Amino acid sequence: MIEPVLKDDDLLTDIRAADRPDDGLRLWWLGQSGFLIQHSGEHLLFDPYLSDSLTRKYAGSERPHLRMTARPIAPERLDFIDVVTASHHHTDHLDGDTLRPLIAASPRVRVVVPEAHSGLAAARCEVPPERLDPIDAGRSISIGNFRIHAVWSAHELPETDRDGRHLFLGLVVRCGPWSIYHAGDTVDFPGLAEQLDGFGIDIALLPINGAAPARQVSGNFWGDEAAAFARRIDARLAIPCHYEMFTFNSTTPDEFVRACLKLDQPFAVLKAGQRFDAVSIRPRGDRLN
Repeated sequence: MIEPVLKDDDLLTDIRAADRPDDGLRLWWLGQSGFLIQHSGEHLLFDPYLSDSLTRKYAGSERPHLRMTARPIAPERLDFIDVVTASHHHTDHLDGDTLRPLIAASPRVRVVVPEAHSGLAAARCEVPPERLDPIDAGRSISIGNFRIHAVWSAHELPETDRDGRHLFLGLVVRCGPWSIYHAGDTVDFPGLAEQLDGFGIDIALLPINGAAPARQVSGNFWGDEAAAFARRIDARLAIPCHYEMFTFNSTTPDEFVRACLKLDQPFAVLKAGQRFDAVSIRPRGDRLN
């Protein structure tokens, strides 16, 4: 089992110590696609998976979801979260066992979910649908210091429901001078990069677990594709995710790192529970309003 760099009390101490009422940006990788964003005293949580619900669900199956990395924090201890997101319906991104205690601990937290999955999200969270903040591609929502814009993603193929609402989303979050792109689950496809035009992405959070010896389609970037995509959108920094969670569906960041070095794409590879302080990069000032 991989132990987080910081967990439980030590992680909370680090989060509190970093909290400053300035225009800086701090983030922590919480495993899989989960990231905690801290800016100007407010906190946004991308796609947290902080339970063992999938391990229980698939126990004894042909594809057991055995954890590789220990949980860095129990969700009920995150009683200071302002916004939590789920980019799509897969349980490692929309986990009721994470969201229910999180909502109970932070009763004012805003829960941003794809409109196409708002009914499912309400059921998993055990809240009425009106308690949630639904969003679809091309739409934006402002919550506190965070301006959240949705783009559509393609987990193998672009998909919509019968009403044309996108089943897989990526999110661009702007806070102060910063612009952060959380890709959710996606492969590259025509039009993905163009959706990000004008946002001036400072930090791109990209899945890399498509990397496999046979290079089968798995629904996400391969490591070298993630690096190339970050370079194409001119991201100030790329951070890989969606690995080291389940033994059957993981990779290493090695291919991503090699590609970033070859392309001269700035990057950071984090361990679970590790903080990244964006003092090493400068936010852009050329974004559209």
